[in-house]
Amino acid sequence: MGRKPTIDREELVRRVAEGMSVQELAAHFGVSESGVLQAKRSAGLAKPMMDHSAALPWKLARAHAQSGPATNLRNLSAAAQGKPPAAERLNTALRWAQRLVDAGLDLRYDAGEGFSEVPAGPGGSHVASVLAAARKALEGR
Repeated sequence: MGRKPTIDREELVRRVAEGMSVQELAAHFGVSESGVLQAKRSAGLAKPMMDHSAALPWKLARAHAQSGPATNLRNLSAAAQGKPPAAERLNTALRWAQRLVDAGLDLRYDAGEGFSEVPAGPGGSHVASVLAAARKALEGR
């Protein structure tokens, strides 16, 4: 059995700086694209991914992952983390969330049925807290 191909970290840094794509790097090093991405993360060359788990605390069914509420919550979460989406997407999410808050509504999620609007509980609204975090980050810009 042959030895697994390895990626030389210094060469990887150099080649990434030259602008080689993940596909080109995989071919050059004789590894999969996944292997290149793993090596880039390990070398600190990959952009950190945003964490939307606070805005979307549910395990979403695949059918609901790209729904309006999920998309709006992700866009608000991105804004709260300092990486707001395009202006029209951000404005849509802000208007959507503000409409719910103004109406005293929150979201409920059910894996079988998807999202539904429900009256906000006495402990506060999840949508209101996500909206507040986004607005706070946007004000600081």
